[in-house]
Amino acid sequence: MSGKFENNKRIAKNTLVLYARMLFTMAVSFYTSRVVLHVLGMTDFGIYNVVGGLVMMFSFVSGAMASATQRFLSVEIGKGGEGDVRRTFSTAVLIHAMLAGIIIVAGEAVGVWFLNTYMNFPPDRYAAANWVYQLSLLTFAIDVASVPYNAAIIAYERMKAFAYVSIVDVTLKLAVVYLITLTTYDKLVVYAALLASIAVSIRLIYGQYCRRNFPLCRCDLTWDRKRAGSMVSFLGWNLIGALAGVGKEQGINVVLNIFFGSAVNAARGVAYQAMNAISGFASNFQVAMNPQIIKSYAAGEKDDMFKLVFRGSKFSYLLLLTLSLPVALEAPFILDLWLKEVPEHTVIFLRIVLLTTLIDSLSTPLITAMHASGKVRDYQIVVGGLSLLTLPVAYLCFKAGCQPQAALWVGAAMSVACHFARQLLLRRTIGFPMARFLHEVSLRVLLVTVLSAAVPLAVYAVMDNGWSGFFAVCAASALSTTGFSYALGMEKAEKQFVRGKAASLLNKLKKRKTK
Repeated sequence: MSGKFENNKRIAKNTLVLYARMLFTMAVSFYTSRVVLHVLGMTDFGIYNVVGGLVMMFSFVSGAMASATQRFLSVEIGKGGEGDVRRTFSTAVLIHAMLAGIIIVAGEAVGVWFLNTYMNFPPDRYAAANWVYQLSLLTFAIDVASVPYNAAIIAYERMKAFAYVSIVDVTLKLAVVYLITLTTYDKLVVYAALLASIAVSIRLIYGQYCRRNFPLCRCDLTWDRKRAGSMVSFLGWNLIGALAGVGKEQGINVVLNIFFGSAVNAARGVAYQAMNAISGFASNFQVAMNPQIIKSYAAGEKDDMFKLVFRGSKFSYLLLLTLSLPVALEAPFILDLWLKEVPEHTVIFLRIVLLTTLIDSLSTPLITAMHASGKVRDYQIVVGGLSLLTLPVAYLCFKAGCQPQAALWVGAAMSVACHFARQLLLRRTIGFPMARFLHEVSLRVLLVTVLSAAVPLAVYAVMDNGWSGFFAVCAASALSTTGFSYALGMEKAEKQFVRGKAASLLNKLKKRKTK
């Protein structure tokens, strides 16, 4: 019991640290996004987003390897084999170094040709777009080479490192915003160059932190052939799902540019920036929980792993619902307040993206559970195939004359299909209790969503636009989501835990007042 208590305590502590990090970065990100959009203009802002999206099309390799490395490190840490941890880390570093080289070659050979042949930019901005591409490609290659170090920080559950480095990161980005307002050179190129230099610096900091704090995570250029084979095999099947994610997200960005131009890319970029800030609340909870899910499986504690998956899915969704509901309703007011000029389609893009993120938040712990098992072949074929359908379906919609938001609706529908596919595959692979998940998680959060949305929707319908309506909707959303989440979304043990934490917090506040 003491071990489980310590694990839960560690999850809670790491989650709080990640939340503190996120609140600071979110505040800075909203400010910098507003200024950057104003300084660059909608065209250059859209160019940066779509060119960055081109580079991110190679990120399926990095993303797949990141999850593989974290999985293998967490498993070895859970087993307690120090020598195996060192060999796993060294092998991962060598694999990522090779991948970084391959990505640079592929990016120069394919990416530059595609950028100058098929992308839709104003004629006088192609040179700047090429500079942005080269800087983004260099940054990404360094990012790939550094993946094992970030995976080690997560596997060892040292989330404070992310918090401290994030403060440095956002502080430097504030300086970038100031510098681009002063420069007389091409502001888009300067912006990309400065962000690239920050990314390189942050990667070096993470690498130095790991070398100092994790003696077992020092690369000694040891190539473990058997271990490398296992990791590459895991990676090979993971690439299918990762490639599907690229097709669904970045591929859509390219298709939108081809049919509608860079202004629509700017709208999508703004919507995703707002969504990323909000979804950070759910993702931080998941990041803190993922290592425990993998370690529970490695230790043979499957029932504990299922409990963590259930709790991770439910709490992630409810946290995200609490924040996303008022933002979705008051999107026009929030965007007008945030930006000096709101790109067309941004409001509808943001609402659909928030809905999709809610659906995906239920699936993230399921993905971690599947990765923990190591049996990902059938999973990636099925789920990856469903996700890949998003891109051709969206293309056909645009050829038929549909509006830009059609692509996002297709993505939301595919997220629903993938969520149910994950449950079916988990049931077959590791005996996942699908019926129990449906009863304890899916139906509960659906009921909470419907009831929680009714109250703020009624308030939104009768209130005028402006600050009074905004605060009224936010208050109604907060009260309804927290109330229904507690009453209907939580089980008895979870309610007792929440009450205990609330009582403890109140006692601490009372003691501070009496001092």
